[in-house]
Amino acid sequence: MLWKIGRICITNCVSPVFCLCLCHPTPRSVEYTCSFLPKFSIHIETKYEDNKGCNDNIFDTELKEQEREVCFVDIAYDEIPERYYKESEDLRYFKSEKTSRGILQEGWRDTQDPIMCSYKLVTVKFEVWGLQTRVEQFVHKVVRDVLLLGHRQAFAWVDEWIDMTLDDVRDYESQMHEKTNIKVCHEQQVHSTTNPSSLDDIEIHDKAST
Repeated sequence: MLWKIGRICITNCVSPVFCLCLCHPTPRSVEYTCSFLPKFSIHIETKYEDNKGCNDNIFDTELKEQEREVCFVDIAYDEIPERYYKESEDLRYFKSEKTSRGILQEGWRDTQDPIMCSYKLVTVKFEVWGLQTRVEQFVHKVVRDVLLLGHRQAFAWVDEWIDMTLDDVRDYESQMHEKTNIKVCHEQQVHSTTNPSSLDDIEIHDKAST
């Protein structure tokens, strides 16, 4: 019931804001917060370097080793959720017609040159006793899946964006931002109409089922 509560609450109460920063190699940070859960936040900081992911201290963080996990994301060979799989985006078989990039064979990270690594420092905080560890671990996994899918698509769609100028990218970004907000707001309105349950009702139902 916990996940049902979370899903209903978030859909009804949160208006997500999408922020995309495209300024390589300048570091960028994105902060996601939730208005009705002040103790919940996701912070993502990004940096880029021309290497194979060998810089473990790129963020110059003072976090203790036990509080930080370094996770390599292989855009070609890491598994993605089955519902998001598309053969056209499978980089084990994809080859760009315009750039001749691909196919990414196993071990490509060690042999490819030139190569760039996108470093992400993801910090998740959910300071609620009894739920903190599970929720933070779950969010970290979801963020990893999102980053994996997004970077796979960036590579697989190269023929669509390689000829775009920076102004073209900015225009496309603005259009997608507007379309996404319109779609999300519409879906929230529909869900609120079809699921008018209040938070109190949901909590009572959960206690009864427990």
